[in-house]
Amino acid sequence: MISGINDFKNVFFIGVAGTGMSAIAQYLAGIEKNVSGSDRYFKEGVENETKEKLTAAGIHCFLQNGEGITTETDLVVVSTAIEDTVAEVQKAKQLNIPILKRSEVLALIAKSKRTIAVAGTSGKSTTSAMLFDILTYAGLQPGIISGAGLINIIKEGKIGNAKVGKGEWLVIEADESDGSIVQYHPEVGLLLNIDKDHQEIDELIDIFGIFKKNTQRLFVVNESNALAKKLSFNAANDFATEPHSEAGYQAAGFIQNGLTISFNINETAFSLQTVGKLNMENALAATAVANQLGVDLKTCADALKNYEGIYRRHQLLGCKQNVWLIDDYAHNPVKCARSIEACQPIANKVVAWFQPHGYGPTRFLRNDFVKEIAAVLRPQDEIWMSEIFYAGGTAVKDISANDLINDIKALGKNAFFVADRNQFLETVRPHLTNNTVLLLMGARDPGLEQFGKELLEKL
Repeated sequence: MISGINDFKNVFFIGVAGTGMSAIAQYLAGIEKNVSGSDRYFKEGVENETKEKLTAAGIHCFLQNGEGITTETDLVVVSTAIEDTVAEVQKAKQLNIPILKRSEVLALIAKSKRTIAVAGTSGKSTTSAMLFDILTYAGLQPGIISGAGLINIIKEGKIGNAKVGKGEWLVIEADESDGSIVQYHPEVGLLLNIDKDHQEIDELIDIFGIFKKNTQRLFVVNESNALAKKLSFNAANDFATEPHSEAGYQAAGFIQNGLTISFNINETAFSLQTVGKLNMENALAATAVANQLGVDLKTCADALKNYEGIYRRHQLLGCKQNVWLIDDYAHNPVKCARSIEACQPIANKVVAWFQPHGYGPTRFLRNDFVKEIAAVLRPQDEIWMSEIFYAGGTAVKDISANDLINDIKALGKNAFFVADRNQFLETVRPHLTNNTVLLLMGARDPGLEQFGKELLEKL
């Protein structure tokens, strides 16, 4: 029976290259566990950057053939994507090795620290990174387990999504998409927003309600989000980006000048090298928590002046031929709309490309994608889509990204479909007029990073 992180020493991750899995694997290696793992993307004789960085972190990487699991293995960790039929799972069962899901292991880690859990359907990774930066700047030496790589940690040659801190605080993302958020009992809970994404609104409110109940001491809510506000515990702890007399932390005076935003939080001036009102909101959330942990507002502002961003969250890949190429992880309707909106002050025209993922999610969110994206497109802006990313399985392929494009086009917007993304650049090139942002959006597909690099080379 494994009930704490001291109950195992040798741990094996099936699917260790995944963002959520690699973060926990690195964290456990950092607290001197013997960590190993396999992944279907590891191939004999084929270079893999993630594998190299995991190896450098002291994690022994194997092909996904079962050889890494032995009688010495104390624990096997799986993600929700790993099915019981996988040969390695079967081997672990044959050897009577305990098997835990990624979220269950994260819950064990969270129990061992003073944990701040960041929740919401949008902005978790960015807010976690900002909060981590503030607490680091304030000398609190926090740890972090994130859903995306922090640029300042990536610069150290690491994946960037985990760091073991010497201090008592740990910042984690609490994911609602698989319901695992209900397993965490953090000292501090932060709720950024509630928007339709993986589940219906009623289900999300129930899940976040349990998260609120499980939070031990301080619960902080975004009062600008009507659904999140319903779960407020104490308005004095909360934050808002619109005038709310009850919220203890309020941001105002937003200005975006190119790739820089500035605003005030409770009369203290903030300036960040990033884009969009969404990032003002994320900075406000991080500041509201940090201040209630004893960090003064000026220290929060000074820390965020140096914020370098996170991987694939409005990440500027480069500028060529007067075209700004920006890569973003946006993948639900609200995220896509806000991502486009954040790019509009940068240039006269935004050409956005989106690759939906999963036939089920795309079908579920079809009308929301159409409504949200069409609403933010200016007359000169364009939305392009390539075919839905399919990761395998038994999905019913009865919807196409072209269906969404036709729906948006019917609303009088500039919308285009290129089934094969490898044909996208040459097709879109005549549309890339002087002073344009080319925005790439999508998630889950591990090939998107390389796609962005290749586009920059060919621009």
